[in-house]
Amino acid sequence: MIDRDYCVTMARYNRWQNDQLETLLGALGSADLTQDRGAFFGSMLGTVNHIFWGDMMWMSRFDGGAGPEQPASESAQVFPTLAAWAAERFRLDGRIRQWALGIHAVDLAGNLTWYSGSAGREVTAPMGQLVVHFFNHQTHHRGQVHAMLTATGSKAPVSDLFLMPEQT
Repeated sequence: MIDRDYCVTMARYNRWQNDQLETLLGALGSADLTQDRGAFFGSMLGTVNHIFWGDMMWMSRFDGGAGPEQPASESAQVFPTLAAWAAERFRLDGRIRQWALGIHAVDLAGNLTWYSGSAGREVTAPMGQLVVHFFNHQTHHRGQVHAMLTATGSKAPVSDLFLMPEQT
């Protein structure tokens, strides 16, 4: 289904997108960032917090490292400020990149089993499908941030994969 090159490309895409969001969101005031805009996670800051939380959760399953400290119900409140989010986002994006660079075909084969707090039960699914879900989850919620940014009259990030710079 997927291979190491897919994972590396998507890890690069993730970093590129987060760099753009940091710049664009940083141009807004705190009130704009935290205003409830009717999105699933309320505000722009709440949504990028949720993406971070989800990435931490999936990475803990993929690489065995640390997961989020907060429960899923608090995923939109991980960081109180954009600066705190940006510092930890940079670290997490490095972790994702390192994981992607070290992946082997055998790591993407077979199933992964874990206890899902959201589902309230143990779940088993194909590893390749879960990795696709991981990157798709980021893209889905960044699309919500994109819509919220444009609703403020702000510039939105360039998100077309084919426009990604060579080095990100």
